[in-house]
Amino acid sequence: MPEGDTVWQAARRLHVALAGKVLIRSDLRVPRFATADLTGRAVLDVTPRGKHLLTRIEGGLTLHSHLRMDGSWKVYEAGRRWSGGPAHQIRAVLGTADRTAVGYRLPVLELLRTTDEARAVGHLGPDLLGPDWDPDRALENLLRDPGRALGEALLDQRNLAGIGNVYKSELCFLLGVTPWLPVGALPADRAARLPVLAKKLLEFNRDRPVRVTTGLREQDLFVYGRALRPCLRCATPVRSGNQGDGSRARPTYWCPRCQVGPTPPPETGGRSGTAHHPTGYGSPDPGRRHR
Repeated sequence: MPEGDTVWQAARRLHVALAGKVLIRSDLRVPRFATADLTGRAVLDVTPRGKHLLTRIEGGLTLHSHLRMDGSWKVYEAGRRWSGGPAHQIRAVLGTADRTAVGYRLPVLELLRTTDEARAVGHLGPDLLGPDWDPDRALENLLRDPGRALGEALLDQRNLAGIGNVYKSELCFLLGVTPWLPVGALPADRAARLPVLAKKLLEFNRDRPVRVTTGLREQDLFVYGRALRPCLRCATPVRSGNQGDGSRARPTYWCPRCQVGPTPPPETGGRSGTAHHPTGYGSPDPGRRHR
């Protein structure tokens, strides 16, 4: 699933292509809004909110979309062939005189009054890349359920908006704890560091085509997607397992030596028991990239 930095990039592309221009083509290919016609209206702005996209349109309307696992918005110059997938996967077309934005495989697409945006995104916690970012409130939200696994709490967009599976695994590594550690067991100094580090990672990556958390040459991520490969810090093989609430299992990665805390039972694909205490939980500055 696209994470906050990826959605921020998508919003920027759409904003540059559409904002301030009048729509000459409008096609919403979902039954509820199939008859809606936005032609003749100007696009005012495209704003990201966590993992949501809000395309605000003249006349007090907002087109709300969410990419989830497979959705995407593609922007094409006038006359260029669309190449984001077969035609039956197109859910939205917004065209101006010189650009056309095409939404593919969008699982969430709705047209609502701009004054009603809270109905779609009002449940979200502080946005890591938004003007409403509040680290104290984000931490307070995370600690509200101290018995909840840290990884699950980070993915809950009601606590803070923008973190997905990649950042969940990477943040837990950088904090030196497993994603299954109860939030309330996170040492106070690391808990205080968490919102600051999360924002730093997303801000560092929002303008980059390749996500980087390590600051190391040719090694973009510490643990995510690196199952059975050596940990970049201690060379212990990285482990993987599933973490979720039962409705959706998400692949999760951790180093059994560098991260302390519970690990999943064998049937989830992980290792039972408790990870070794790390020798430290500091990290290279994610702002350093030797490329």
